[in-house]
Amino acid sequence: MMNKKILLIVFFISAFVHAQENWNEQIDSKFIEVLNTHREFVSIPNIPADVKDMFSNISWVKNKYGNVGFQLKTLETSTLPVLFAEKFISPKLKTILFYFHLDGQAVDPTSWDQEDPFIPVLKKQVLSGNMKEIPWSELQNNIDDDWRIYGRSSADDKAPILMFLSAMELLQKQQIKPSFNIKIIFDLEEEYGSNGFLSTLKKYKDNYESDYMIIMDGPAHSSNQPTLTFGCRGIASCSITTYGSKLPQHSGHYGNYVANPVFGLSRLLSSMKSEDGKVLIEDYYKGISIEKEVSDILKSVPENKKQINDALGIFKEEKVGNNYQESLQYPTLNVRQIGTSWKGQELKTIIPEYATAHIDVRLVEETDGKIQLEKIKKHIQKQGYLVLDREPTDQERLSNGNIVTFKGNSGVNAFRTPLHDPFGLKLRNSLTNFFGKEPVSIRTMGGTVPIIPAINELDIPAIIVPMVNMDNNQHNPNENIRIGNIRQGIKICLALLKTDF
Repeated sequence: MMNKKILLIVFFISAFVHAQENWNEQIDSKFIEVLNTHREFVSIPNIPADVKDMFSNISWVKNKYGNVGFQLKTLETSTLPVLFAEKFISPKLKTILFYFHLDGQAVDPTSWDQEDPFIPVLKKQVLSGNMKEIPWSELQNNIDDDWRIYGRSSADDKAPILMFLSAMELLQKQQIKPSFNIKIIFDLEEEYGSNGFLSTLKKYKDNYESDYMIIMDGPAHSSNQPTLTFGCRGIASCSITTYGSKLPQHSGHYGNYVANPVFGLSRLLSSMKSEDGKVLIEDYYKGISIEKEVSDILKSVPENKKQINDALGIFKEEKVGNNYQESLQYPTLNVRQIGTSWKGQELKTIIPEYATAHIDVRLVEETDGKIQLEKIKKHIQKQGYLVLDREPTDQERLSNGNIVTFKGNSGVNAFRTPLHDPFGLKLRNSLTNFFGKEPVSIRTMGGTVPIIPAINELDIPAIIVPMVNMDNNQHNPNENIRIGNIRQGIKICLALLKTDF
């Protein structure tokens, strides 16, 4: 009996290994075709200001996704349309809503190391460490996973769209159906705030109705291992303005007589944070605790403090969290810019009329933007300041020495799906089975995605599955995708599509 059990286990292991090898072989068999299709896709400019180009992108996606069984239509919005795709398998199956975006950041061709950011080029690293352009015909030889394709949106977000399409083509060739019904949103303005898509949430809520949501955007962990990101931080902002005299004054005539508002602003800002980076505002971290189970998951992310600090060129890190991942679990208080009443380029010997600090606050699931801004405002009042939402009058200037103008925007709150939500567990198990190793689980990514209001409005568990290389120069000149990430991304998509929910 025992021998039979052992034979059965060996059989299943062998079958599993063979299945994985078969998918690798299938990906390899069409990989040149995939890379050429990616090249074709990236060659279509995708800046939303050019509506004709955006409709060319819509036509391309409609054609390709229509060939693998999707029904596609455009949904009217307040600006550019949303392209919506649907593939129905069975009423007995769950439905997953996928999110991609078709638009890209604006380009300055003079800043790129190629003639045209929308004419993709293939490059490899040479001994000097620099990237050298190589002919596309090199794809006919042995393809190196570390070669890269350079072009605007080569990574963000056309690579994931191509990866998912390629996985669907492989399933279709094998006559295998996905394990769930699929809906897809192709957003045409994600880089510019997703205003069009967000305007459709109530009107087309029935179209978007699903059991779960997967967002295919952003970079994977720097280790390039398959990654699941369970949430991202929100963002609020405010400005704090302190005042001197009602007009700028000559520092020779009035130095030592008229107070410089920059010093008042600096004292106010320094009262808000300790030297080790912790926010001193009352109850700023209220409601946040890192339980041991969560701490263990945060520690499991493969990161090295020394490597991070060396790469950043910093002597030491702030002490808000015990490690990098833990630091992302708390709201931030960041001064992003400081300005005075003098706007000219040349230096002048003046005492400015006012000084303004522009602040952003990254929010976590436990915090609300409006409440956090109110805590900042109350802290300023406790320092003895009259807090206004406008410029002070002459009478207010004469009757109060400490005046601040505070203006806030509560922005968008964070979202986070629990790490042990059944949806996340299914995805984690599926990726583990496909790759033989657990994916990196990121509880909260540091940045903010503009579609958070959609996640909150649709009220379904959402997880980000990022697949492109971390060093892709996203939004910047010389954006690129590592070829190995395309190969791995197709396999990640196959793992997702074969997940039984």
